Amino acid sequence: MRIYKTLVATVLAGTLAFPTFAQENARPTVDEDGTIRGALNEAPMSSFLSDEIKAEFTRRLRAATPPSLKDGLEAVRKRSDDMSKEQLDAWLEIYPSNIDETMINGVRTHVVTPEAGIALGNENRVMINAHMGGFMFGSAYGGQVEAVPLAGHAGIKVIAVDYRLAPEHSFPAASEDMEAVYRHVLETTKPENIGIYGCSAGGTLTAQIIPWFLEKDLPLPGAIGIFCSGAMGTFWFGGDSATTSSLLNATMPISPADSAAQSRNYFADLDVNTPTITPGLFPDTLAQFPPTLVVTGTRDIAMSNALMTHTELLKADVDAELFVQEGLGHGHFFLFPGTEEAATAYKVIWDFFDKRLMN
Repeated sequence: MRIYKTLVATVLAGTLAFPTFAQENARPTVDEDGTIRGALNEAPMSSFLSDEIKAEFTRRLRAATPPSLKDGLEAVRKRSDDMSKEQLDAWLEIYPSNIDETMINGVRTHVVTPEAGIALGNENRVMINAHMGGFMFGSAYGGQVEAVPLAGHAGIKVIAVDYRLAPEHSFPAASEDMEAVYRHVLETTKPENIGIYGCSAGGTLTAQIIPWFLEKDLPLPGAIGIFCSGAMGTFWFGGDSATTSSLLNATMPISPADSAAQSRNYFADLDVNTPTITPGLFPDTLAQFPPTLVVTGTRDIAMSNALMTHTELLKADVDAELFVQEGLGHGHFFLFPGTEEAATAYKVIWDFFDKRLMN
């Protein structure tokens, strides 16, 4: 069954690798290295998307003006904060929540609890979030916008960790901050009752902290979620999806051309081929992972990384599941509040954790 899920996802990825070329032109040419060259004719919205998300997605595609790091890091951070605040406000209308800024072991966090209260069975459970942002931005609202919908849907407390960012800090600053918060939660919560998840850089960080915890002889959480990202050497990019996503959407908060600069800033000149930075390269490390959910979309720049991460987890006999959303891009499951697609994603996400966390 696991292999079947991987094959289905791989087929989905393959369908994006062959764009529709103009029929009136000659057949596309193929370079010696296999590169296909030709004129893209059109890339319509997926026919499987809801009308609501089609309209909103189209609006954003037409209005998208992602800043570049050439404009300065502050411009990128401001754009990210503005986008996240808009989505956060929309989620709070759906799931009113209390958000408390709290210092935990010297680390700034936002503790989110739903106003409707903690659901029966979740009293002894805690979720920890590592926010998006390329290890360079997202600290203002990135964690909150990822925490509120899960807290509200599941009726659970979520701690969003505002880990240190590049270029002010470099690896392993974010792992150290996640460790500090995790140690605090362990004082009152059993590890098997804790779930950890994140999107984009936060997904990469979620994968990285498992070998980090192992090195520190810490008990592992009950389950983790690697969203909009993966554990492979390309970090949250690479593979076919790095090419196709730039053709299929324009809603990234930072231009794809800046992607390499993000990882360079945080990992500096370190050897990234180590378990605590790129665990996907180490089968023995992956074999120790707790149950893992990988989430991506067919227009996600990180889809290839996600697919390969899931494949490597299955090869390591890890309890791993893959959820691929048709037609959606990087982080879209929480960036389109109130849509059918977002509701489906959070049902899948919480069902995964609910079945695996103890209570």
